[in-house]
Amino acid sequence: MERERVTQILRRAAEGNPSASEDLLPLVYAELRKLAQSYMVNERSDHTLQATALANEVCVRLLGTDPISWQSRAHFFAVASRAMRRVLANHARDRRAAKRTPHGERVTLEHLAAGTRTVDLIALDEALSRLGELNPEHASLVELRFFGGLTFDEIALVLATPKRTIERQWRAVKAWLAVELNADGGSSGTGT
Repeated sequence: MERERVTQILRRAAEGNPSASEDLLPLVYAELRKLAQSYMVNERSDHTLQATALANEVCVRLLGTDPISWQSRAHFFAVASRAMRRVLANHARDRRAAKRTPHGERVTLEHLAAGTRTVDLIALDEALSRLGELNPEHASLVELRFFGGLTFDEIALVLATPKRTIERQWRAVKAWLAVELNADGGSSGTGT
């Protein structure tokens, strides 16, 4: 199975095998790009960060650094989701600074509330940072689900928590984020 092959290659990479990253890239790049495309599909057509650039940046950050002690494919995508969040938030901050506008990039969050909502990506990043201070596991849950595109089964594996607990936590986290994003003025209400 490809999932097991990815896990084996990640373990080789963690052991410092120089060819592991070359073997890994073709197996994970398509999935990272697909994740980036699904994220970017709801963005404005003139968005300056494209899915390919987002996937490339995440690959460089994950595979171009010192060896990481990868546990599994799910662990890799957990770290990738955090990297994707950081790339997107930094991009939004840079664009806001360049334009000197008070609002950041807006993203569509289909998983965080009933209906589709758009929120300021910087407000979301700041809310996730606050959530990380209160409950790091809940912040990881949002990163894994929204930025990483992982299923509840995959998240349960990564966080070593029963799936039913993850689903219960997800409901609580969505409610908390809805309140936080509305308090920050990060929500523009229901979108299309």
